[in-house]
Amino acid sequence: MLYHLLYPLSGIFSPFNVFQYITFRAGGAVLTSLLICFLFGPPIIRKLKELKVGQTVRTDGPSTHHCKNGTPTMGGLIIILSIVVSCLLWARFDNRFIIWFLCGVLWFGFLGFLDDYLKLTKKNSKGLSAVGKLFGQTIFAASLAAYLSVFPSNPEFATLVDIPYLKDFFVNLSFFYIVFVIVVIVGSSNAVNLTDGLDGLAIGNIAVAAFTLALFAYFAGHFQIANYLKIIPVQGAGEITVFLFAVLGAGLGFLWYNAHPAEVFMGDTGSLSLGSILGMTAVFIKQELILVILGGVFVAEAMSVLMQVFYYKRTKKRIFKMAPLHHHYEMLGISETKVTIRFWIVGIILAILSFTSLKLR
Repeated sequence: MLYHLLYPLSGIFSPFNVFQYITFRAGGAVLTSLLICFLFGPPIIRKLKELKVGQTVRTDGPSTHHCKNGTPTMGGLIIILSIVVSCLLWARFDNRFIIWFLCGVLWFGFLGFLDDYLKLTKKNSKGLSAVGKLFGQTIFAASLAAYLSVFPSNPEFATLVDIPYLKDFFVNLSFFYIVFVIVVIVGSSNAVNLTDGLDGLAIGNIAVAAFTLALFAYFAGHFQIANYLKIIPVQGAGEITVFLFAVLGAGLGFLWYNAHPAEVFMGDTGSLSLGSILGMTAVFIKQELILVILGGVFVAEAMSVLMQVFYYKRTKKRIFKMAPLHHHYEMLGISETKVTIRFWIVGIILAILSFTSLKLR
């Protein structure tokens, strides 16, 4: 909004010229979303407490979590509000990626809100059925995949998947690229959702991933930098940086309240939408497999659940003491804060590894 309102006036008042720069607007976006979290976080948390929308903790979970019963959930509303308002102020609306991001955040946020609402009204931890949730996620992901099949990020690489660390090595998925896009977005959304089980765990790693992907998006949107770093150039991808910096600010702002002991949980309202953002970004900038490395913590959490369920159904035995993976370490006697911080460290290391893929190709 500010770009469209003020940049055209730069001929009259030259300082408005700064609104053309992605870096300036990205800085504005991160500070704005932070400020919104600090201003609106406390009243939203108070309102959630008044409405008694408290978390129902799993009875089979770690005993140390029982004290969290009743902690307000649906804190994802704070995150979504911060991202959307910040984006409305600082992003360009003539950029197709921004429109898709806003639609995705609101759609996945709605699915998460519905899931949280059902959990609270039914007073259990089940919420929306797995089939219903998966169906809702797939509808949006399939719509985006269909759009990209007609209007790809880069027509030259439309159905190609870049293999990290290998120079000019691509796999052509052809028609199956549509299915691949659906798997990336839905899988990312659910992986973040499964990771959101300890105070600050998911949102801390989201902040790291958002910052890293923001840089990848900026590089992809700059043809000369993309060519130098041997990554796929994507016209308009630089604007994604502004959006992801809004996500970064919202993540840091929410962590202020979600750090142990958490005052509020993001719930599925936040985790589903944040996960979808990571998936959409990877697809838009043609870095789908980098997300597997960068989001290694989320991947490990999701895989631990799949492995546990599959193995238990076949043998009636468990691989982990409890899934997702973070609960396994808790059951081993490691404190919640130590597990969270160690997972953050792993997330930062994976972000560094993601950057090492640049130029090596």
